[in-house]
Amino acid sequence: MPIIKTEALTHIYSMGSPFESVALENVNIEISQGEFVGLIGHTGSGKSTFVQHLNGLLLPTSGRVLLDGTDINSSKKFRHDARFKVGLVFQYPEYQLFEDTVYRDISFGPRNMKLPKPEIDERVHEAAGFVGVPETLFDKSPLELSGGQKRRVAIAGVIAMRPDILVLDEPTAGLDPEGCESILKNISDYRRTTGATVILVSHSMEDIAKIADRLIVFDGGRTVMDACPEKVFSQADKLRSIGLDVPVATDIAARLRELGVSVPECCYTVEQLRNAVLSLKKGAAEC
Repeated sequence: MPIIKTEALTHIYSMGSPFESVALENVNIEISQGEFVGLIGHTGSGKSTFVQHLNGLLLPTSGRVLLDGTDINSSKKFRHDARFKVGLVFQYPEYQLFEDTVYRDISFGPRNMKLPKPEIDERVHEAAGFVGVPETLFDKSPLELSGGQKRRVAIAGVIAMRPDILVLDEPTAGLDPEGCESILKNISDYRRTTGATVILVSHSMEDIAKIADRLIVFDGGRTVMDACPEKVFSQADKLRSIGLDVPVATDIAARLRELGVSVPECCYTVEQLRNAVLSLKKGAAEC
């Protein structure tokens, strides 16, 4: 049984008004425990609206969201409890920091779960460790931190609830390359250590190519592709037709093949392309 599933999920904003807009239409997705799923699509394709249904922040116009087989909106209590099981990190989450210290911000979720103080403390330290927030920052105001540090604190606040599913909407938006790389590594490490399901929304084809096991492509409120990165990025023309691109490594590999260089079709990350080129170079040297 999938850990989370949507059945004919549809969401219409301002229904019945002149501003009516269909954000999601008949979306059927199943995600299993432990999967790392990337959601991609152009702005307005429905990605963010979709993930806000996964813990009941938005209610479907029609259709259902099932968490461990139960309709997430079957009762107010279940929807409330689901928000601890499905942790959602919004885009630019640092703007949601509001407590007077870093420690209190990270502990906000566990405190709302009515956990005993020793467990809250354990979770705060654990979550901070996952995202690289040193304990020396615990007594500081979040307002004193850099943009990257704020982002880490916000993510730690969600991880501290130990959600079964961690959903992140553009977690690297606005960060420099080093910050992006570090955040992505933190997320990968968290998933590998805990076995949690991770759903990552991103506009960066390079970021998503590095870490996702499966890609779901949204366009016009519908899912138009759902496959492993290799299969998705091999359909460059289709991606471009809906306003997306492919990783730079994929473009370079395609150009090399046009020039007669025997580069595998599966190159969609810089590391894969580098290894393929080095392998060719090694083979030529041995000849």
